[in-house]
Amino acid sequence: MIFTSLVVTLLSTGSLVAAEKGTLGWALGNTNTDGSCKQQSDYEQDFDALKGTGSTLVRTYSSGGNNCNTAANILPAAKSKGFKVLLGSWPDTDESFNADKQALQSAVPGNEDAVYGITVGSETLYRGNFTGEELLGKIQEVQHMFPSVMVGTADSWNKWTDGTGDAVIKGGVKLILANAFSFWQAQPIQNATKTYFDDIMQATAHIQEVANCIDCVTIMNGETGWPGTGGTPYGPAQASDDQMKTFWKSGVCGMLDWGMDLFFFEAMDEPGKPDSIGADGKPANEQHWGAFSVDRKPKFDMSC
Repeated sequence: MIFTSLVVTLLSTGSLVAAEKGTLGWALGNTNTDGSCKQQSDYEQDFDALKGTGSTLVRTYSSGGNNCNTAANILPAAKSKGFKVLLGSWPDTDESFNADKQALQSAVPGNEDAVYGITVGSETLYRGNFTGEELLGKIQEVQHMFPSVMVGTADSWNKWTDGTGDAVIKGGVKLILANAFSFWQAQPIQNATKTYFDDIMQATAHIQEVANCIDCVTIMNGETGWPGTGGTPYGPAQASDDQMKTFWKSGVCGMLDWGMDLFFFEAMDEPGKPDSIGADGKPANEQHWGAFSVDRKPKFDMSC
C-alpha cells in the first residue's frame, strides 16, 4: 500500500484515519545461532513463530550469497506455511550479484506464488556504492529476468529525499523501500515515533512527486526497529527491551494504523552477527535487534 498526496498532508497534521491497515513484515536472517545456514525446516520454525504476530511476509537480503542458498531453502518453507518472501540480491560486487542472480533463476520459477518481489541492493546509495543511474541499471537487469515479479530496491529514507535516488524513481522502478531508524538518528525514545513518521512522510512525498504519480510505485518502509537489552546505546538513544516495546507500540503500530506496509528489523536476535560501525565511528553491537529471542520467543506483547 502507498500514501496518496492527501495521506501525506493529513499525516503531517495528525488528522488521518486510514481506510486500511498496513501490512507487517519481518527482516529475517539466513543463519542459525551456531552460524550454520538455515535449511527449509529452520525457516518453517521461524514462520511458525512469526505467524503469532499476524504476519505472513518476510524479506531477505541475498539469495545465493554466503553459500546459504537462501532462496532455494526459504521459498519451499514459505509455500508450506503460507508466507510470501521479498527476496534479496546483493549487487555490491560482481561475484555476489552473479551468485544471487543464479540462485534466483534456479529458485523463483515455479515458486512465484511465494514471491512478493525482489530487491536489488540494500542501502547501496547510502553507502555510496552506486550512483542512481548505476543502481537503476542493475534493477532493470533483474526485472528483465523476471518480468512478472515486482523488482525494486531499499535505501535509507534520506537518500530518497535528497535526490540521490531520483534516477531510480524516474526509471519506472515499481517497488521502493525506505528505511528509517530513529535510533540511528540518536533520538531519545520520547521523540522516536515523531522522527520516524517524519522520515517516512518526507520520503513518500518526494518519491511520489518525482514519479509524478500516486499509484505507479509501491512504497514500503523497508526497515525500522530498536535494539533490545544488550545492544549498544547511540547518544541519547538507549537500547533495552522496554524501549523496543515502547517503539513498537507507538511507532510500529502507529505506522501500520496509518496504512504503511513495513518490515521490522529484525525478527530474531543474531548472536553471531558482527558489530557495525556507527556514524560516530564507534562499534555498535547488532546482536539484540530481534523482537524474538534466539529460541524464537517473543520479547514482549506485539499486539497493536
